[in-house]
This record gives sequence, structure tokens and C-alpha cells, in this order.
Amino acid sequence: MNTPDTSAPLQPTATSHAEHLFPTLTAAQIARIAAHGRPRAIARGDVLVNVGDRVVPFFVVVSGEIQVLQPSGATDTLIVRHGPGQFSGEATMITGRRALSRISVSERGEVIELDREHLLALVQTDAELSEILMRAFILRRVEIIARGLGDVVMIGSMHCAGTLRIKEFLTRNGHPYAYIDLDHDAEAQELLDHFHITAADVPVLICRGDAVLKNPSNQRIAECLGFNDAIEQTHVRDLVIVGAGPAGLAAAVYGASEGLDVLVLESNAPGGQAGSSSKIENYLGFPTGISGQDLSGRAYAQAQKFGAQIVIAKGATALACNGLPYAVQIEAGPRVPARAVIIATGAEYRRLALDNLSQFEGAGVYYSATPMEAQLCVGEEVVVVGGGNSAGTAAVFLAQTARQVHILVRGEGLADTMSRYLIRRIEDNPAITVCSHTEIVALEGNGHLERVRWRDGRNGGVETNDVRHVFMMTGAVPNTRWLDRCVVRDGKGFIKTGPDLSPEDLATAGWPLARPPYLLETSRPGVFAVGDVRCGNIKRVASAVGEGSIAVAFVHQVLHQ
Repeated sequence: MNTPDTSAPLQPTATSHAEHLFPTLTAAQIARIAAHGRPRAIARGDVLVNVGDRVVPFFVVVSGEIQVLQPSGATDTLIVRHGPGQFSGEATMITGRRALSRISVSERGEVIELDREHLLALVQTDAELSEILMRAFILRRVEIIARGLGDVVMIGSMHCAGTLRIKEFLTRNGHPYAYIDLDHDAEAQELLDHFHITAADVPVLICRGDAVLKNPSNQRIAECLGFNDAIEQTHVRDLVIVGAGPAGLAAAVYGASEGLDVLVLESNAPGGQAGSSSKIENYLGFPTGISGQDLSGRAYAQAQKFGAQIVIAKGATALACNGLPYAVQIEAGPRVPARAVIIATGAEYRRLALDNLSQFEGAGVYYSATPMEAQLCVGEEVVVVGGGNSAGTAAVFLAQTARQVHILVRGEGLADTMSRYLIRRIEDNPAITVCSHTEIVALEGNGHLERVRWRDGRNGGVETNDVRHVFMMTGAVPNTRWLDRCVVRDGKGFIKTGPDLSPEDLATAGWPLARPPYLLETSRPGVFAVGDVRCGNIKRVASAVGEGSIAVAFVHQVLHQ
């Protein structure tokens, strides 16, 4: 075994308190946990969990001491020690993913051991313990991410589009990683030589110390890290939800908490478009605002707490809708049979009709404005294309660090498309200018965006500016291509539901029931559409969450018919 390095144990930051990170349970609380588990004698040197283990038990220390270690070369970095009344575990206990750390015994004694299934049963039935354990798990994951104490080392360059993509994927999935910047780290070349990596292979992920992934796809990363290992994907589900944005996650929370067997399919990371928002300020209950990532992270943990299973980096490619049960085809995976389906695949920003747009995506052209993108724009000019709330939020956020932000809109201004509080902030910020009747006509650069040309629609004049960063947040294209002809859609591809379905639509689709479709139900009985993918959607997070929860109520009715 490696020798522990005890020089830098995990310490809470100013944003998290020790009593929440590492609480000590009372005798009564320990007794309630013991009813769900079994006692286990431990001896000094015992390894209870190893890095990469697929099965990760939960331990409460009755006597003695256990320590959580991060393997690091010849030594192990001490993360934390747990004494009597304290417990092991972090977010992995809820997600069912592989262990990030080693747990060993430093003083002989006794622990109470629970497997993940019994732990989930405990947090679902004991409100007091649920609050203590869930809060500690989430805060511990935050600390681990802040320290970069994960099972992944990423080698990349911020001049590389693949680096930004992978950092965003890991961050939005809440997975800790250490980052080595080729542009600034003097020891990076030594690491590249050790693993026989050339500059052409970047970005590179070193997964659990041995697997070297060269510019991997998000799906390959998910496979290496075991994101979906604990999920059985072939038995008939009560409900399959396609998409883990606010609408899909809300449906998962309500469905699982009400006893349904729920599987969620997400092609990238939880949160959808809302998950990439720097701050959402008009969502009920958060007067100071909340970032899209924090909101989706909480909802993700909440859904899994109630037993919903969420498949990451594997979206739906087809829906078999001609007979019951329905079946959703998973990308590079099996068909998942389902008694009911909720489609929550959302929409994506419209790509501008520019010949070389794809050349600059991730290398000067972005579709979200998070702290990662903001780091690239410090002290520079940026362009935000779009006049909706997402564009306004991005502009205000980027203006904190960018030298100048130009908002380009094709219309007269922002009044018809943006919330008033955002317009006032934009008007009061000297670092933001609004260019109305303006659209981009060309992007220029060698490898990375260097210049942008835009046209004034009033006089036809074209202006060239040395701008290296453009944020595209205009229009919405629904993610419905995978549905083929299964459900009726409008002329723009959005799914028609409930009263939006005309008698002619239902007749053409062969609606088989005497009753009309429920609110949010598509032209297929038991298949629902919620959020931004739905015709007539409101384009607000609160609306999407409401639709997700409402759809579950109708799912119950369908399942009981």
C-alpha cells in the first residue's frame, strides 16, 4: 500500500461549514441507520473501498477511525479522517458511479455498512437523515471538485475546441478532474512523453491513472468513467424520459418520488440550455438568482435520491411507436421498452447560415456563456447574437470581465423579446452596446476566430471588427429529428400536444381512443412532450418545470387505464 501523505487533508472553504461537511451523528441517528445495514469489524490497514470500485458501500463509524485517500504516485494524499459518529461517502453514493477515492482503516473498531440500495431507501424515508446525508454528499463533491481530487487528469490547451468541450462535459456532469494547461505548465511535456502523447493527440484524458483517451467523444468519457454502469437498460419501465433539462428533471423527480420506475436518457449533460446559464434570476424561490449548473445539479441529485436512473451521454435515436409497450432506441445501446414516454429534448440555438461556421465552433464561436468561456474573454471585445433572455444574461455576465460586449439583434431593439430587468442592466452598463437591425455576414480567422463582419440592415453598410469571441443565442430549433413520423409536429418541427392537435391531426395519426389527448399528450397515447420541444412553449425555466410535473400526473392516468 502507498504511504499516506497527511500534509494536506481536505478543509472546508469559506462557503461550506465543517458541521455540514463532516457532521457527527447522534446515537439515535446511528441506531436508525443501523436498522438498514449490518455491523462490521474493521482492523488497521483494511481497505474498505478502492478507486474505481463499481460497488461502493456507505460506512458509519461506531468506533475506531477510517481515512479517505487519493492515490497519487508513490504516496496517497489524505482527504479526510472519519471518527466515531461520522460517515463516509459523497455524491457517488447517490449516482451509483465508481469510487473516486480509497477508504482504509487507520484505527481498529467497528462500522455500520449499508449498500447503495439500502442507503437510498433510508434517505427516501427518513427526512432528518436525508437532509444531513444529502447535504454532506453534495458539499463534499463541491470540495473535491475545487481541489481537483478526482480520477481524471486532463491535458489540453484553451486554444483547442476539444478542450473546451471536454471541460464543459465534465463540469456540467459534476465530475472532478485535474487540468494541465499545455500553454502554461512547464511539466506538461514530461507527462506527454511518459504516456507517449504528441501535441496532435490533445486534448487527452488520463482516466483512473492508466487509460489514455486521445480527444475522446463525450460518450467515450462516460464509458471510461463508468457513468452508466449501475443502470440496467433493458427491462420495461413505467416511464422513460428523453432529455434531462429542467422539464425532464422535474418529471423525473415527481415520477420517481411517486413510485414510478423512471429512466432518463440524456445525450450530453443534465440541465439543457438552462444548465449553461450563468445566472437565472426570475425563477421562483431564488431572489439572489442561481446558476443554471447549480439548479440542474440539485435537480439531478434530487431525482436520483428518489430512485430515478439517468443515462448520460447516450441520447435517443428513435422511438418505436406502433405498438405497446413503446421502445426508445438508445444511441449505441439497446431499445428500452416503456409503458409511457415523456419527450423533453428541448431546442438548440439556430446556427447562422455562414459557410465556415463549423470551423470556429469552440474556437471563437460558442453557444453558452459559463465561467469557462468567460475566462477566454478577459479584457477582450465579444459579440452576443440574439435578443432573448439568454442573450441578455450572457451579455451582463460577460461584461464583468470583457472590455466591450456588442449585442447584435436583427429587430428594432430588445423590448419585445427580453425581460425588463435585463434591459435596464444592459442600458446602465457602459461596457455593453446594442446594435439593432444588425446581423453577422462573415467570420474570419486562421484556426481561431480573429475578425467578424456584420451588416447594418438600415443602410447596408458592412463593418469589420477584430473580435475573437462570438456567442450565438438566437432562435430555437427543436430536437425532434429522432422522432421521424411518430408524433404530429408543426411546420417548425415543434411537437403538437393536447388542444393544439386538430381533429385532422388526430385522424391522420390514427388516434385510437374515444377520449381526446390529455394536456401535454402527443398524437400517441401515453407519449407526452414538455418544455422547449413542445409547440407553444413559454421558454421559461419555471414553465418547463411545471410542465414536467403536470405530465407525470397524466402518466399516472394512462398507466391506470
